[in-house]
Amino acid sequence: MPVLTPEPVEGFVDVTITADSLPSLLRLDTWAFPSPVPAAEQREWPWPLEPQRTRGLAEPGSETLAAMHGSYAYSRFPVPGATTPVAGLTAVGVHPQYRGRGLLRSMIGTHFADCRERGEIASVLFASQPALYPRFGYGLASRTVALTIARHAALRSVRGSHHISITFDEFDLDRHGPIVAELHARGLKDAINQPGWATRETPRLREHFHSDPPALRDGFEKWRIIVAHRSDDAVGYALFRRKFRWGEAGPEGPVDLKEYAATDPAAAHALWTRLLDLELTRTVEAHWIALDDPILGLLVDPRAATPRIIDNLWLRLIDVPAALRTRRYAAAVDVSIEVVDEMLPENAGCWHLTADAFSDRVEVEACDRADVRMDVRTLGSLYLGGFSASALAAAGQLEGTPQALAALSSAFGWPRLPACSWVF
Repeated sequence: MPVLTPEPVEGFVDVTITADSLPSLLRLDTWAFPSPVPAAEQREWPWPLEPQRTRGLAEPGSETLAAMHGSYAYSRFPVPGATTPVAGLTAVGVHPQYRGRGLLRSMIGTHFADCRERGEIASVLFASQPALYPRFGYGLASRTVALTIARHAALRSVRGSHHISITFDEFDLDRHGPIVAELHARGLKDAINQPGWATRETPRLREHFHSDPPALRDGFEKWRIIVAHRSDDAVGYALFRRKFRWGEAGPEGPVDLKEYAATDPAAAHALWTRLLDLELTRTVEAHWIALDDPILGLLVDPRAATPRIIDNLWLRLIDVPAALRTRRYAAAVDVSIEVVDEMLPENAGCWHLTADAFSDRVEVEACDRADVRMDVRTLGSLYLGGFSASALAAAGQLEGTPQALAALSSAFGWPRLPACSWVF
């Protein structure tokens, strides 16, 4: 593949990021993302980005960063039936003084070039501005649901849940961090894995995720944890905190559920039973819940939960043929796909995909005639199995014969819907 060369911006130079660059990065971060917490105070918080994966731009001779971006190295990011290296793009910011100068496009080009050099087949992100990233080829790859669930909402019974024991504790990174990391990573180990279920692979990223500065609590208590056990084995956890609030009719406090994971239905039932029975609370507010999460099937009355569908991961394919070869397919497929990619022309062209169902036999070759035509961002939406080709075609996002669309919808689907349980 040709090496992508990003376009420089006249009047700006690359800044070497080192361990001593944190004050400059935080100053820019508080300009790009308004924060009530001064940059000086944020210096005490864990900084998750590695210097070698963080980039900055500045005017020559200036001590003020004009723009920055960084990425996480997800070496085992789950795609349907496999794991693969991808980059988690984050901290993309431009100082308001330098907006409209082409810095964002230049940084995205640099990021894509870095991904190619490192062998990362895709870039994924959470979008602070969802309308911004499709222009660079990112497609919405997964959706999740935010739920507000009334306390004492009834749950369907699950066999074996009464054998699950639950322990409550204040969260401590040294004691509970390994349990959370191990249980969260269980989703990567099954043949029917959960696409998009990124794990926190580095110690500094885990420390950042679990940090709990008082300035960000907004009246909530410190993080708490409940751990589910079957005999001596941990089979689930939930990270949560409560806010004390009293109204004219009594307690109105919410429970903020940061994240939960369970290895089986009984563990999920036991965790939710306790979360929905916390004294002096009125609701449980859950974030980033997968659209096929167990809680949506456990509720006796689905109207006991107020749902809100939200965008989750956005995905940009960096190496289309390699990405198509990496994932597995839920049905046999033999189809040719024409991909349009103006920013990475080496992805553009016609790719003939043949694969057996749930098999390692996947072949991708260049071809001359296509059954389906789509932009690279649409292929990004298909890639994790969160959208069907037929649905995207109905929205005018791709074109193809009915037979090809049906084949793509079956093959690119997956038994588990994609989701990431935390924001990076």
